[in-house]
Amino acid sequence: MPALRSDELTKVYGDLTALEPLTLTVPPGELVVLVGHNGSGKSTLLNIVAGLLEPSAGVVEIDGHPAGSLGARAATSYLPDNPVLYDDLSLVEHLEYVARLHGVDDWHERAEELLERFGLAERADDLPSRFSRGLKQKAAIALGLIRPFSLLIVDEPFVGLDPPGRSVMVDLLEEAHQEGAAVIVATHQMEFVQRTQRCIALRDGGVVYDGPAAGASVDRLVTGDSGS
Repeated sequence: MPALRSDELTKVYGDLTALEPLTLTVPPGELVVLVGHNGSGKSTLLNIVAGLLEPSAGVVEIDGHPAGSLGARAATSYLPDNPVLYDDLSLVEHLEYVARLHGVDDWHERAEELLERFGLAERADDLPSRFSRGLKQKAAIALGLIRPFSLLIVDEPFVGLDPPGRSVMVDLLEEAHQEGAAVIVATHQMEFVQRTQRCIALRDGGVVYDGPAAGASVDRLVTGDSGS
């Protein structure tokens, strides 16, 4: 069963077509990069897959469950480009809350590992609402990875991260893929694009490329060149 399947998935706002009919299959364990200029439809697609936005037409399923359903939400971990954190919970309390919400009782070791790798171990008892943009990003990534998932979708994960944080992020994304999860990452970081298996490029809501993440054509798509 595909980790993600869409059939003629469409999103329209009045006279604006944000996402043209999209038919797509992502098998388990595939590492996919999603590229395109601002307004190309990347965030629209990810929000629909995450169940945060209703499509205008078409079908999208995660592990066979309709997007937004309990089964789909249980299978999907979504890391948005804007971290969402509670004002009154410490970082470790965030991690415990998310882990237990998804049925993970033995969360301590994984939490310690994530905090250590991101250099957050000494900030475990602090309130993330008071963190810098970069620290909030690291905290949000840790929250997305503390829970089980078969599909990980990530929107611009490298924004706000320092070089060590970006390196850790790349390693964690590759580890999730190696452990069998399908991973879809929206980014313009060419270094990461070249390490993925598959590139899907959107322009004006439509797919203009779906193939290996290598070559001059992909370089142009990532940098926003009009060539394809």
